[in-house]
Amino acid sequence: MTSQETEVFTGACGCGQVTYRMSSAPMFVHCCHCQECQKQTGSAYVLNAIIEADRVSCSGETTEHSLATPSGKGQIITRCASCGTAVFSSYLVRLGKLTYVRVGTLDNPDLCPPDAQIFTASKQAWVPLNKDIPIFENFYEFKDVWPEEAYRRLNAIFG
Repeated sequence: MTSQETEVFTGACGCGQVTYRMSSAPMFVHCCHCQECQKQTGSAYVLNAIIEADRVSCSGETTEHSLATPSGKGQIITRCASCGTAVFSSYLVRLGKLTYVRVGTLDNPDLCPPDAQIFTASKQAWVPLNKDIPIFENFYEFKDVWPEEAYRRLNAIFG
């Protein structure tokens, strides 16, 4: 058992009305530099911790908003109904199967450093990339990048 498996993965929105708990460590964490993420967050990138949807429990009133993605397939952003903080996203192609937890909403975001930097072709020019974290101009093949255990978890969902 790794130390990450014994950690508590809890988080909340900005006002604290929405709280959540992840029952395990995420499978993988993306640092996404795509222009849609930049526009939707008002930042240079977003950190998403990818986890099985049934491993996330949430309390508090939320709203859902459909937004664009670089693939054109779209996503749903789950926000606190009170303060509007984006807490989760779900890509329509994987809806109900995976949840993308916004790492910045974790009580301890340091538990989920990025495993890959994606869509770096559209990153802000002033953002330096960490050479120790795999860099992809666009996306990648899951089986080529994800650790064996994470890829096994992904396959358990999608076969």
